Amino acid sequence: MNAIQIEDLTKYYGKTRGIEHISLTIRRGAFYGFIGPNGAGKSTTIRTLLGLIRPSGGRAWILGMDTVREREKILARVGYLPSEVSFYPGMRVRDILKLSADLRRRDCGEMSGRLCERLQLDTARRADELSLGNRKKAAIVCALQHEPELLIFDEPTSGLDPLMQREFFEILKERNKEGATVFLSSHVLSEIQHNCTDAAIIKDGRILTEGSVAELSGTGTKRVHIRGSVDCTSLTDCSSLTGLKDLHVTPGHVDFLYRGDMNALLRVLSGGDIQDFTVAEPDLEEVFLHFYERGGGGI
Repeated sequence: MNAIQIEDLTKYYGKTRGIEHISLTIRRGAFYGFIGPNGAGKSTTIRTLLGLIRPSGGRAWILGMDTVREREKILARVGYLPSEVSFYPGMRVRDILKLSADLRRRDCGEMSGRLCERLQLDTARRADELSLGNRKKAAIVCALQHEPELLIFDEPTSGLDPLMQREFFEILKERNKEGATVFLSSHVLSEIQHNCTDAAIIKDGRILTEGSVAELSGTGTKRVHIRGSVDCTSLTDCSSLTGLKDLHVTPGHVDFLYRGDMNALLRVLSGGDIQDFTVAEPDLEEVFLHFYERGGGGI
């Protein structure tokens, strides 16, 4: 049984597109990234999955349960963090955490205390006194304290300082090693590359591509940077260099993407005055930008 199974999921708000024909399979135990800028459809997908809004078409299952017919059972086994967090203004943090635990009929006091200590969250503060980062910390504890088997987090790190972001991801990695599935929506590509095992890229409500993060990053295309002088005409006109693109030339520097025979490239470059030469894998951000510029197809 998969953690999440989505088949042709579609949501329209009147005539306005939310998501269209999304299909994904997320295995149990995955640390899955859901990548896209604001407005791409990430939050709509998540809210539809959790039964917070009804789909216009398609179906989805979480932990083998239908997201429309078995919503309450699903919510009992999921930890959810929305992209925007708000609480009753007069409540203290400790009361918010207890209310969240009571709604699940769980005694979460011990785990709540451990999480608050790690995230440096003052439970005596009132909700209306909290900064954005501390509101986010309180919501993280609410989502984690009952030790759910599936974590669905929508843009979780906004408002957290770098130290708290690092601690947050350490907690998620620990939960993942213990068997929990993590579904993480983000537009911060480094978060996905450094933490997730698998990912999908969404644009305009549709999935452009999906796969392991290693597969998405390791496309076979290399980023080549040269310091020195090169005859760029020989690069662009040589028939053997069919995999060269995205050429950028500045005085003393040449930069391009190359997917082809490296020996052929070296033969062409041998006629130049090269002071330094580096070849590297493109990072996930570069892959993402090319998918968005081309509307699919990668680099």
